[in-house]
Order: sequence, then structure tokens, then C-alpha cells
Amino acid sequence: MDHKAAQHQPSLRRWRNSIVAAFALGGITASAWGPRLPAIRAELGVGTGTIGLILSCATVGALGGLLCARPMLHRLGGRRAVISSLLVIAAALTVMAGGLGLRSVPVLAAGFIVVGFGLGSLDVGINVEGAAVEREGGRTLLPLMHAGWSGGAAIGSAIGAICAAVGIRPAVQMVGLAVFVSLAGLVLSRSIPLAAPKEAASQQREAWSIRIRHWLAGWADRRLLVIGVVLLGVEFGEGSANNWLSLAVKQNHGQSAAVAALFLTLFAVCEMATRSLGGPLVDRFGRVATIRFTTTLGVAGIALFILGNAVWMTALGVVLWAVGVSMGFPLGMSAAAEGGNDPATQVSVAASLGYFSSLLGPPLIGFLAESVGLLGALWSIALLFLAAFAGAIVLGPVARTAEVVADTTRT
Repeated sequence: MDHKAAQHQPSLRRWRNSIVAAFALGGITASAWGPRLPAIRAELGVGTGTIGLILSCATVGALGGLLCARPMLHRLGGRRAVISSLLVIAAALTVMAGGLGLRSVPVLAAGFIVVGFGLGSLDVGINVEGAAVEREGGRTLLPLMHAGWSGGAAIGSAIGAICAAVGIRPAVQMVGLAVFVSLAGLVLSRSIPLAAPKEAASQQREAWSIRIRHWLAGWADRRLLVIGVVLLGVEFGEGSANNWLSLAVKQNHGQSAAVAALFLTLFAVCEMATRSLGGPLVDRFGRVATIRFTTTLGVAGIALFILGNAVWMTALGVVLWAVGVSMGFPLGMSAAAEGGNDPATQVSVAASLGYFSSLLGPPLIGFLAESVGLLGALWSIALLFLAAFAGAIVLGPVARTAEVVADTTRT
């Protein structure tokens, strides 16, 4: 290693660590209110249906954040876009606290829309920055970074559970989290390189109609759409686990509510561990082989979970199910950022399909369960794992993928 490269390593390490920390902040925020939903419902005096509508506001906001991520990155540059997203999240948490304090459903819903917007734009920004760190470092790092999100989600859930246990009101928790996200974001952003914005001043006032057309044009890219199929397959499996796994363990496998909750914890820990350790596997065997291996294990896990009649088989099924969903999103984001001049738009288009799957998956499982039972409905996850397996071919290096497409065309 020459002297210049040696000097570059500490700054690259700080850059990587700051993006891992930003992923963790996103995970903490996204999961912090889950354990507080019973208290939020009681304070507002509303039904479960209203709570579901409020939660859906976050998804609506996230789709808006995905749409706006490209102009934010181009206008502000990576560092400013990431810190701006984190500050939007902090502001949204404050609005949510205000809605709870006022017992106002519209104000709380507005807060969820804004926090979703911040999480959506942050998701694109940190994935684009993470892909840039990978290129600079010459090795696979996005799975480790996504493990930061999984770890943050576990921390956020624990914070919510502790606050509930000691009687801290949700509004107070949201204000404290807003302060923490703001301060942590300001500190970590200093290690992200201050790249120059890509748009000239004369281009910064680009009309919204042009921005939307530019984003929609990405949906004509067949490679991005197939990457989106991979994301859709694995995110369907993850979203379904978060919503239905505990109920299936309790209702269909005869375990107590406490044991069922532990199975969901097992899922989260295994997903995080696989992402933390998966980078060297990708560097050795490539993205295509890794996704095909993990999704194959995912299919086996779903089968064991559905058909197993012993606790150890159910637990092994959960472990393999978690491995199946673990690598698709980070490797899909890494592949989407390649092969074009506009990584922000490419990541945004691919991520949109993942978000759509997270929105569609849980209610679809519930609809199918009405006809074939909950365990029968979970076979749909196995089908989508197979779709991800088939689509994984486009996750290879861009030059190699182009050669494969050309060879297929000639034949």
C-alpha cells in the first residue's frame, strides 16, 4: 500500500462508520413507535382501524421521499442530503409528539407522513453513499451497513419497550428521540465527504413535472425492474415475518405469546447476523451466487416453518427464513447504483418496489389466510423467494450482465 492509499484509509473508515451509524438511526426511528402503539391508541381513544390508517401515512410519506431523493442528492450533495433527511425525521418526531400532546389524529398523521418522507429520502441517500464507499474500498460493505439498520431496529424496539415499562409517555419519548437523532446526525455527517452538488445553479429550479418524468423514465430500465423483483421477493418475506410470524407461532404451532415473541426476536437477530457476516461471502462468490444461495435457504425455511411439527423445526425454519431475506435488499441496492450516471434515481426506482412489497405483503397474506389458513398463505413467500432467485442474474457486475444479455439475444 503506497503512502497516499495509507492516508486515505482512516477517512474511508470514518466515512463507512458514519453511514453504518446513519443506517442505525433510520432503524431506531422506524421501530421506536411500534411498542408504544397500545399507549398511543389509548391516549387518542381511537380504534385499531384508525391506528392502521395513521401507520399507512408513513408509507405514503416514504414514497414521496423516494421521489424527492434524487433532486435532494443532486442539489445538496451526499453529506447535506443525509443530514437534511435526519433533521426532517427529527422535526417529524416533534410534530408527532405535538399530535399526541394535543390528542389530535390529523397532527399525528401529518407527523407520520413527514417521518416517512424523511426515512424514504434517507434510505436512498445512505444507500447511494454506501455504494460509493464500496467502490472506494473495493469490497462489499452494504450488507454490513444494512445490518446497522437491523441493529438499530432492535435498539429502537427496546427503547420503546423500556419507555412503556417505566411509564414514559410516547410524546416524551418522541421528543427525546428527536433530540438524539438531530445531535447524532450532526456529528456523523462530518465524516461524509463534502461532494459538490451535481446540478448547476441554473438547473436547480428544474420543474417538478420534469423531475417526475425523469424518475418515471427509470421504470423503463429492464435491469432495474428485475432488480426490483429481487427486492420485492425478499421484502415480501421480511414484511410478512414482521407482521405474521408471531401470530403463526402462537396460533398454528401452539406456543405461548411470550415464546412467539422470542421467535420474532430470533428472526431479527439472524437477519442482522447474516448481514454482518455476509460481505466476505459476496466478495468470494459474487452477488448472484449469494442471493441464489440465501433465497434457496429461505424456501427451505418457509417449508420447515409450515410443515414442521416440532419446536426445533419451527425454530430452524425461522433461522433459514431470516437468512433468505437478509441479503436481497443490500445487494439489490448495490447493483442498482451501478451501470448508469444517476445512482440516486436508480436506487429510488428499485427501492420503490421494495417499499411497495412491504405495503402489499402483510394484507395479501391476511387475504389469502381467509381462504387457505395462515400457514397455507405463507407459501406465497416461498414463491416470491423463487422469483428473487430467478431475477438474481441481473445483480452481477454490469459488464458481465450486458454480455449475458447479448449472448441471450444472439441465441
